[in-house]
Amino acid sequence: MEVGGQAVIEGVMMRNKERFAVAVRLKNGKIKVLKQRSSKYPKFFSFPFLRGIIGLLYTLYDGIKALMWSSNQQLEEQEKLTKKEIIGTITASMLFAITIFVVVPFFSASLISSSGFWFNAFDGLFRLILFLGYLSIISLLKDVQTLFKYHGAEHKTIYCYEEQRPLTVQNVRKYSRFHPRCGTSFIFIVLLLSILLFSLVEGSLLVKLASRILLLPVIAGTGYELIKLSGLYSKNLIVKMLIAPGLWLQRITTKEPTNAQLEVGIAALKAVVD
Repeated sequence: MEVGGQAVIEGVMMRNKERFAVAVRLKNGKIKVLKQRSSKYPKFFSFPFLRGIIGLLYTLYDGIKALMWSSNQQLEEQEKLTKKEIIGTITASMLFAITIFVVVPFFSASLISSSGFWFNAFDGLFRLILFLGYLSIISLLKDVQTLFKYHGAEHKTIYCYEEQRPLTVQNVRKYSRFHPRCGTSFIFIVLLLSILLFSLVEGSLLVKLASRILLLPVIAGTGYELIKLSGLYSKNLIVKMLIAPGLWLQRITTKEPTNAQLEVGIAALKAVVD
């Protein structure tokens, strides 16, 4: 069964269709594991493209839940986040992302050209530059570097599982930290798709700006299908060329993990597939 995951605060979350698990390294050095059933959407949402949009929402829900749980494991009881604080943080993060990666490049491009090929080209270029710049800057932070190491541990562990090798630190260490189904690759594909799709939208600046927000689910659903195909045909030459930029980007978003971090990734995956 296909497994996915993500890095969390001092740990790794693993997930398949049946369940998800979060493993974190506590301050005392021990590994703590949370196991729950995965959020599942009704079967009538299983059509291509639609399943991408709905599935991403469910995956995002589990991912946020895992991220907040892992964060609270590193805090004292009186410091733990409340539900209201969690909702506020998520809302602020989404508004920040839309502002930086949609609104800012849109109006920056409109200062150069208000319509046609050059407007869409500069809009896409500015969006890509901002995304790469943002990743490069946050990758300099110590806490983010730790997060990226756990991201590498997640990929290596999944690769080892997919190759049907025993999940030991020695075996997991041998595998690549770059994976074609990574969320980083997904975001990069979404960026490229947005450039193509937004170029087809005509109208006033207000209509174009609204389309860039309203069409995000459509782009995400299409990107989801492409990522699934890339996983199935990852050895095909054309597919390799298409996923190459996403894999290059993972040189920023993943780092080589320590053995202790690999142990956390293994603990999370074993809790899902045992």
